[in-house]
Formats: sequence, C-alpha cells, structure tokens
Amino acid sequence: MLKEGQEAPDFTLQDDQGNSVSLVDFAGRKFVLYFYPKDDTPGCTAEACEFRDEFAEFRTRGIAVVGVSADSPESHAKFKAKYNLNFTLLSDPDKKVLKAYGVWKEKSMYGKKYTGVERTTFIIADGQIMKIFPRVKVSGHADDILKTFGHLKTFARS
Repeated sequence: MLKEGQEAPDFTLQDDQGNSVSLVDFAGRKFVLYFYPKDDTPGCTAEACEFRDEFAEFRTRGIAVVGVSADSPESHAKFKAKYNLNFTLLSDPDKKVLKAYGVWKEKSMYGKKYTGVERTTFIIADGQIMKIFPRVKVSGHADDILKTFGHLKTFARS
C-alpha cells in the first residue's frame, strides 16, 4: 500500500501515440497521475472530460495530467480523438504499473467478484507522492485536485 511521502513507483508505458513515457520524464515537475478503469465508459469519460475542461488551469500552474488504464494505445487514441482530450493517456496492458500503484484490486458488483482498476489519483512532485485520492468520485474531482495544489506546502514553493 503506497503512502503519501513515499517515492512514486517507477514506470515506463506507451502513450496513445506509441511513444514511451517514464516517471523520469517528469523529473523536477509536478503532475497528476490518475488511474481509471476503461476508455469510453460513462464514469471514465466524465472524469477525462473534467480534466480536459480544466486543462488550461493545470497548464497555467505547470501541472501535467496523465491518465493510465489497461486499454491499448489504439483505444486511447480513439478515446482522445472522440472527446478532444488534451493530455497524455498511458497504456498498461500487463497491469504492472496498476499493481505497483495498488489500484488493481478485487471489486464486486451485484454480488460478483472480479479484479479491476479502483479509480485513484496521485499527485506527484519530483518523484514523490504528495497526495493520494483513493476511490475517486468523478464529479468535481479535477477541481478538487486544483484546490489541493494550493494547500500542499511543497507545491507552494515550486
């Protein structure tokens, strides 16, 4: 179980264009790493569209936004094009990063158990986890993250 203040687990994943993206690419920067279950589903679309709609504010504050799911780079590219998403989506088909961040979990729906992504967001700065939002409720989440950046001491200095 990851905790605030810990080093963020390293990763290298393909983005929606097939390029490799790693944690080290964000060295010296602050970013939002959000994990979501599946492209083009109602909750995931609403969450992505909130990030899209607030993206200018994230950019103004020097904050990158990165989404991760087990979907393929091709699926991410279609999802981005359909909803005009303006931030990076990373593909983790092997679920190694999902597991390293502790978001690949047993879930249950209508009494049936299955494994899947628990919608979770991490705020990371200089490779360190500054804040974790577990079991995210989609509505208003992007705005909550922006408010949180104003309250974290580490971010106030940068």
